[in-house]
Amino acid sequence: MKITAILGSPRVNGNTEILLNEAIRAVKEEGCPVDFFRPHGMDIAPCSNCGGCDDTGKCVIEDDMQDVYRAIYTSDRFIVASPIFFFGLTAQIKGLIDRCQALWCEKYLLGRPIPQGHRKGLLLMVGGMDKEIGFKSGGATATAFFRTISVPKHETIYFTKVDAIGAIREHPTALKDVYEAAKRLII
Repeated sequence: MKITAILGSPRVNGNTEILLNEAIRAVKEEGCPVDFFRPHGMDIAPCSNCGGCDDTGKCVIEDDMQDVYRAIYTSDRFIVASPIFFFGLTAQIKGLIDRCQALWCEKYLLGRPIPQGHRKGLLLMVGGMDKEIGFKSGGATATAFFRTISVPKHETIYFTKVDAIGAIREHPTALKDVYEAAKRLII
């Protein structure tokens, strides 16, 4: 079983990365290989809505997104982790998701979805606010991404009122919750 993990946070060693690392630790303990992507450090151009993928399902932009596409096609499980900025996923991860328009075209316009198999996903979010609307908005975007890449169901875990670097370590259950969710992901 192969895992693709995508870290949406631009902050190195921040709360989101701490959570994702805990999830990765859990799946690696089970012997699952992980393709890890940090869009913030990658050459991923934004979708230009050029229509180049409408007839082919393939993006015409040649950049690091090609590695992400390969991982999406060959993985069984997906972990997406993002802080919430202004009631949504970060620009870095949103840019990656927007480039999956090519996969959306392949699935919905051309009728060639990625074979579903037993694909599953895990969405991890963290934010300083105590309102749930940001997590619902981020969750809606992630759901559209997961369904586009033929992940029919995913678990969502989020943590409110966590903002300072490393503060997630002080949460009474966060690391345990994420570790256990990652174990459930690979069952």
